[in-house]
Amino acid sequence: MADPQNEKAKESLIVTAKKWGEYLLTLLTENPVPPALLATLVFAQHARPFQPVPMLFPPLLLFSTYLNLQGFKIDSAGTTAALSGTYLVLAGRRRLGFMNKFGARGIIRGATMGLCLANLIGGGLAYGFGSRSKEDDTKSL
Repeated sequence: MADPQNEKAKESLIVTAKKWGEYLLTLLTENPVPPALLATLVFAQHARPFQPVPMLFPPLLLFSTYLNLQGFKIDSAGTTAALSGTYLVLAGRRRLGFMNKFGARGIIRGATMGLCLANLIGGGLAYGFGSRSKEDDTKSL
């Protein structure tokens, strides 16, 4: 026999997670700054000396911003989350010396990785809990 309190707790956890995802969807996808800011930070780190693999990310992140501005907010959140996670793995493989972590490059790298983590979590939740029917309703208006 199912415990009604346990069922209520599970339901409230799911409802809470869904509300959190919808909140993050509006927070991150109403404003196209996070992917554009991340593209700026990635470009600043890898433009000089030019590194070809990390420089693939800024145009893709700007495309994610374009998707957001065109009304594809859920798709933009998923794209941003995927690109941020990929860049986070790529950037995490590089090793810096202890003293280099506190220089200008180290601070920019830390800010970039922090923004990547925020985009990964927020965009993933927004993509996972986003409602396409609500998005379609707002596009048709």
